Amino acid sequence: MIVSIHQPAYLPWLGYFHRIAKSDLHITLDHVQFEKNSFTNRNKVRTAGGWLWLTVPVKTKGRFGELRINHLEIDQANRWREKHWRTIVQAYSKAPYWKMHEEFFESTYVREWTLLYELCAHMTGYFLKVLGIRTPLMSSSIMNPAGTKSELVLDLCRQTKADTYYSGALGRAYLNEELFRKKAIRVSYQDYHHPKYVQFGQKHFEPYMGIIDLLLNCGPNSLMILMNGQEAPI
Repeated sequence: MIVSIHQPAYLPWLGYFHRIAKSDLHITLDHVQFEKNSFTNRNKVRTAGGWLWLTVPVKTKGRFGELRINHLEIDQANRWREKHWRTIVQAYSKAPYWKMHEEFFESTYVREWTLLYELCAHMTGYFLKVLGIRTPLMSSSIMNPAGTKSELVLDLCRQTKADTYYSGALGRAYLNEELFRKKAIRVSYQDYHHPKYVQFGQKHFEPYMGIIDLLLNCGPNSLMILMNGQEAPI
């Protein structure tokens, strides 16, 4: 049983979906504290003038220390939905597969969202479906895990009977692998090699965009492109 764990993310990048695809179960780490300037509420899209952050504003003033991701509210004050929709239309309306996904994005940005987690779950669920990734997802908030960092990850792996934890590359900086070895759980790290593909109307390729960039440029070939040439968990 290969298990991966990651916080929710807005318009996640390609590597996010690769790790889910290579797992037997993916745990959405939604009960932990929100980190400012993380990818939980923002990501990049490609525009005619280069890449641009799209950030979902959230209510944080005076609340740090009690900002569990699954309780984090979206700040509706600055008309962010209209701004994101307008940016996406301007950037991608002439992309080859725009029409395939236009209805989803339009309906998403028309809808008023209260919680960031619900928005991320809605969009990620759609992306997994159109990519053809069938890995089941589970939320950490219903599992009541104990500990922090290595201990937290280990507890989630034990609860799901994992024999392999497929970590992101940054896990090398904090995971205590000895704890996992004692419980007969292997730790494997993702080293994602970003593929190149044609970005409509661009002379130079810009990596590390949100998955929207790949989907709207490459359509049904997106899963093959993001998976091709990548190493599997060992």
